[in-house]
Formats: sequence, C-alpha cells, structure tokens
Amino acid sequence: MALIQIAEPGQSTTAHQHRLAVGIDLGTTNSLVATVRSGEVDTLPDAEGSHLLPSVVHYGEDGILVGEQALQYSVSDPLNTIVSVKRFMGRGIEDINTDDAHHSYHFAKTDSSVPRIKTRSGNVSAIEVSAEILKALKKRAVATLGDELSGAVITVPAYFDDAQRQATKDAARLAGIKVLRLLNEPTAAAVAYGLDTGNEGVIAVYDLGGGTFDISILRLNKGVFEVLATGGNSSLGGDDFDYEITRWILQQVKQQHPELAEFDTPEIKRLIMQQARRAKEALADVDEAAIELELNGIQWQGSLDREQLKQLLTPLVKKTLMSCRRALRDAGVGNDDIREVVMVGGSTRTLLVREMVADFFSCELLTGIDPDKVVATGAALQADVLVGNKPEDEMLLLDVIPLSLGIETMGGLVEKIIHRNTAIPTAKAQDFTTYKDGQTAMAVHVLQGERELVTDCRSLARFELRGFPPQVAGAARIRVTFQVDADGLLIVSAREENSGVEASVDVKPSYGLSDSEVETMLRDSIEHAEEDMHLRSLREQQVEADRVLEALDSALAVDGEQLLSADEMSAIQAARQQLADVKQGDDVEAIKQAIKQLESTCEDYVARRMNSNIKSAMQGHSIEEYASGPESTAEAEES
Repeated sequence: MALIQIAEPGQSTTAHQHRLAVGIDLGTTNSLVATVRSGEVDTLPDAEGSHLLPSVVHYGEDGILVGEQALQYSVSDPLNTIVSVKRFMGRGIEDINTDDAHHSYHFAKTDSSVPRIKTRSGNVSAIEVSAEILKALKKRAVATLGDELSGAVITVPAYFDDAQRQATKDAARLAGIKVLRLLNEPTAAAVAYGLDTGNEGVIAVYDLGGGTFDISILRLNKGVFEVLATGGNSSLGGDDFDYEITRWILQQVKQQHPELAEFDTPEIKRLIMQQARRAKEALADVDEAAIELELNGIQWQGSLDREQLKQLLTPLVKKTLMSCRRALRDAGVGNDDIREVVMVGGSTRTLLVREMVADFFSCELLTGIDPDKVVATGAALQADVLVGNKPEDEMLLLDVIPLSLGIETMGGLVEKIIHRNTAIPTAKAQDFTTYKDGQTAMAVHVLQGERELVTDCRSLARFELRGFPPQVAGAARIRVTFQVDADGLLIVSAREENSGVEASVDVKPSYGLSDSEVETMLRDSIEHAEEDMHLRSLREQQVEADRVLEALDSALAVDGEQLLSADEMSAIQAARQQLADVKQGDDVEAIKQAIKQLESTCEDYVARRMNSNIKSAMQGHSIEEYASGPESTAEAEES
C-alpha cells in the first residue's frame, strides 16, 4: 500500500529540501542581496568578491551595464549613466523638476505623469532602471546558489507611500522576481540585530541612506515587532551631504579662479560630486581630507576638515532629528524610553551623524553590523521564514501606514477611515448613505493626508458605485471598506448593502508624494488643527442647511399652496431666505440658529403634511383593517 506524503501549506514536501529565498536591499547608492545558508546569513558577492552593487545603470552603445562597470561612466557619460534612481521611484515629473537638485538628466516630454529619462537606448522610467539593478542581483543570487529563487523580500523606506511601494513591486516583476513581501527597512534592521529575541522594550531605528531618511520607533515583545510610529524624508540622504560639499568646493574654486565662473556641465558636476563623496568618507577616519581637481585644464588643490564638514552638514542632520522628535511624539514615548538606537545606512558612518544622534537620544548606538549590510541581512531572515524554511519561527512584524486614508464626503470634507500609524495589514469599514432622493450612483474619492478638507489632502483614486435601486435620501446603506496589505498597498471597495451592488479599485497612482508634500501634510495638520476643526464644523452646517432647504423646496412644490395660507407661506419663505443668506457666511452658530428658526416656523406645516399623508394612505380602508394587520401577518407566517 502506497503512502502519501503530506506537507503543511507553505512547507516543502521533502523534509530536507531548502527553498531558495533572498533578501534584497534596493538602495539609492548601493544595493545588496543576502540569503540564509546553514542557519547563517550571508550577503552574496559578485565574481570579484564585492558585496555592494552600486545602484548605477549605464545605457551604452553596446548594451546595458549595471554596478561597478556602469559607475565608471558616471563622469564621462553622465546623461546615459543613471545614479540615485530610487529618488525618482513613484515621483511625478513636476516633483523632480521643482525640488531635486541632484540629477543632470534630460527628461522626455510625454503625456504620462511618470518621468522618463532620455538615454541613447530610448526613454526609460525609474521602474525600468530599478529593474535592471534587480536583474543583476537576481543573476548574482542564482549563480551563487545554483538554482532559481522561490521568492524575495525587498526592503523599502518606511516612509515610502503607496505609489513608491507599487513602483518597487513593478520593478521586481519586470526583473522576474516573485516578491514575498515588501519590508520596511528599519524593521529589517531590527530583525538583523536579533532584537526579536530580546526582552520587551522600545527602540529607535535611525536609517540614513544615500537618498532617503527613515526613523521608526518600535516596541519589541518576545518576537512581536510593533511599529509605534514612523517618520522621515524620502528625499534626504548622503546625496544631499555630497551636494552641500560640492557647493562648498565650487565656491572655493571660484574664489581662486574667477575665470572659471560656470560649472554647469553634467560632466563637471559629476566629477566634483565624486570628489566630495571621497572627502566625506575619508573624514570618518582622518581629521582632514585633500581634494584635487582638474577643470578645463586648470589644476586646483584644496582640503576639507571635520570642522568645515560640521558646518556644512549640521543643518541637514538637524532635519533628521526634527523627524525623530515628531516620531517620538506620535509614538507617545520620550527620549528616556528608548533603550537602544539601531544605526542603518552608509551615511551613518559620518562621525557628525553619530555624535548628534547619540546626543539626541542619550543611549547606546548599535553599530556592530555593517550599516550597509544590516537591512539586507534582516530581509534575508524574513524571506527564510516566509518561504517556509522555518515554520517554527513565530516572528511577527507589525508595520504601520505613514499617512491617514479616507474618502470625500459632502461639503468637500475628508472622513478618515484608517488613521496614520495604524498597524498593517488592516481592514476597516464605514457606512455612508445617499444625499438626494432617487440617487442610484455614488462617486468614491479616496484621499491621503491629515487635514479636514479635500483641497488640503492628496487625491489617490476615484471610482463609482452604480446601479443600486433608487431610494429616499438616507435610506441606502453603502459600506466603504479600506484594506491595506502587509506591503502597505491599498484596495478600496464600496457595497450597497440592501441591493448587493459593489465596486472596488486597487489604488495605484502613477506617482507618489514628494518629501516636501509629506512634511507639509504632517506639519500643517498640527499648525492648522483649530482652523481645520472650525472649517469642518462650518462645512457640516452648510451641508445640513443645503439638505433642509432642498427638502423644504421639494415639499412646498408638492403641497405648499394647498396646506399654507399666504401669511404662513410668507413667514416660511422669509425664514428660508434668512437661512440661505446666513449659509453663505462663516458663522457656524448663526447657521445652526437659522436652521432651528426655519424648522420652528415649519412645525405646523410639517404636522399638516403628516396628517395629510396619513389620511391619504388610509383612504378606502377601515380602522379594523389596520388593527388586525399584525395578527394577520403572524397567522400568515405560522401557516
């Protein structure tokens, strides 16, 4: 008799078979791929033994180069060598043109809101460039491990919004990689340090990479990672450090060589940026770094010391600490509650960063794992669990959404359904109803932000629920459900409960929030809280006034002349006009009083209408019929 081997879902059918899964840190400056082998985590090197893959893609005449080979062309062919592409992921062309000072590319003019960079190989998007980097990492993993991958966990900044996360998933799909999960970089770092096995406590993860900054406050309790709050800046990182140093170098050169007034060619920009980065990295080990440049045949020599570097970078580091302060406030904890600070990202090697962060938190900084490798290490550990190699591992990661999600309601108001810093995955629903009699459709406008008015929040998507039966205003029951998955991606659905009609949308905007928009949303929600509440109350009263006026006009058109005398009609019209006039102003209390006055004036009319409607309904029937109604109904049910 044959035996059938049974495996639990997600586990291998062969006891000794190890599924191949990797963790990928898709970074702004460098990227890595790591895996778990024999219980140990390794970042995988290339044929030359280098673990870091520069996040650079060169579109050459003979094909596409990625990594170190592409980096060699960054000065000689900057328009076809794409660096720091992560800054453009999920961003719109207007965002890049207005507030990104680091690129030197030419963007194609298209009808699409997705930026496309001109190269000799054609116009390419940030998603396509990132896909080339992911292809190189996948090729490295397959060559090292000797077989195809079952999947990958790819890390993203905690502050990446829905569009940026979706862009990352799209890049993986183009690269032929199955995404097991998108994992927030700070959470991955905590996993790498094995903090999931420690005692209960609150930690901060300070993640300063080449192009993004994240701060996350996590509570750890026996394997459960609960992200209490996140913050940061999706366009602040080591590139900005290099840019400030570059500007300083240019000033020094111009003082000594006024004839070199302009340095606006892409080649010179990239050359000076390289020297700036080298000087910054050298100052982690020495007190002063020499800088040598050859510009248009002129030799220039100078130096940068730690004191000058401190003056240049302090304002940028202070920006990161402002985000830290806000995240602590959102988490409801103080500096004294932080047990440890995990330092992540190559830019945390800068001594000034470590000094200022240590002074701010007044606790131990964890720097034992290479800050460039710590995120990939944590992602690999999580991938090993998700692919089924460690079914006994009960590690639970509870990330949060960075900004509130809701829909537009009457009067241009935002009704928040999922609030910021809610743990994900999550699903929440709220019931709404119709505003007008006979309504058979409803427009759903999905929004993101912290303010009370639609005009102050960001539009994510729109869709319509159509085809439910006409009913009187307020009778329909429309349930709107928001579902955010573990990757932070959103699905919104609407269902009219009485008829079962439903519609939904996968929220996939073409570009995401700029760093300034994110900062402004959070700052404005605090600064304008009192003003927003007044505006919300005003809009709510204006909507109520519109509802009362519309109901009155509808009733008067039906039976006003039959039920009202001339004097009564005149009094009602006067009260109606008073409400219509007051509604145009901004006095909430005055609108409330005008509504009450109109309702008081209409009391007798409303009573007459009710009596008239009852009389009309009973015409041709006897009282006995209504008296016996419930008994007849009960008998019918029993039979």
